[in-house]
Amino acid sequence: MESAMQFSTARSPIGDIVIVTAEDHVVWLHPAHGSVEDDLAHVAQTFRADIRHERTDAAAAAIDQLDGYFAGDVREFDVPLDWRLVKGFTREALQAVCGIPYGETAGYGEVAILAGRPRAARAVGTACANTPFSLVVPVHRVVRADGTLGEYGGRPELKRYLIDLEQGADPRLGG
Repeated sequence: MESAMQFSTARSPIGDIVIVTAEDHVVWLHPAHGSVEDDLAHVAQTFRADIRHERTDAAAAAIDQLDGYFAGDVREFDVPLDWRLVKGFTREALQAVCGIPYGETAGYGEVAILAGRPRAARAVGTACANTPFSLVVPVHRVVRADGTLGEYGGRPELKRYLIDLEQGADPRLGG
């Protein structure tokens, strides 16, 4: 994709959030899965790019909105996202996820219907698992058909935290 990208981190109640930008658009935004360095190595390999520490306008906007989200003041993100590497049904599914209102959830099958492929619930799950933009594309709002939460980047406690935060419950990050 690009030969150079920039990264910033945002501190949050769920840990550091890694934000990678290119051409002043967010290309990657995720809670750190391990160390920030490990996540950056993964992103650099994925995009075949060099990544340097620099806070761009897009990253600053994302950090401000993330701070507002965790404070309960931001309900919808408006940061410039680079969708170029999100193709086909994955893109359609993730854009449908953006329509799930703050504080609400939708099943994988419901998102598949919204994305125009009613029988593609499993593909919605794959799209959610592979999003380059968690939080700002609210994949945490997508739940199983029986209403149980399911996974969230291998850390279901984060999903519970985010849903509790949005639904006005007392969010507590468990281990």
